[in-house]
Parts: sequence; C-alpha cells; structure tokens
Amino acid sequence: MAGRLKDKVVIVTGAGRGIGEATARAMAAEGAAIVVAEKDALSGKSVAASLVEAGARALFV
Repeated sequence: MAGRLKDKVVIVTGAGRGIGEATARAMAAEGAAIVVAEKDALSGKSVAASLVEAGARALFV
C-alpha cells in the first residue's frame, strides 16, 4: 500500500546504518519526505543521497 505517508515528513534518528537506515528507506517507499539524522556525517549524507537518487525527498542533518 505505497503512498500511505504522502505529504508527511519523517525524522529518522540513527538513519546512517542498520535499523535506522532500513526505517528511512521503508518510510520513503511509502511516500514520506525523510530527514536523515545521523551523527556520522559521511554515512548520513550517503543515505540521504541514495534516497534522493531513488526518487525520494531527503535531507541530512
């Protein structure tokens, strides 16, 4: 049921790897805009860029 989170913004902490990354990807697949919150800038930026490349709206903080 894709699109359940259309027009919603989701902040995912620890989104640079593991469960946080998987959660960010799942929420993006449902149409949410994702705020990737991660203390490791390299992995956080990488995940955000990957989400954008896949067509999602994403921002690293």
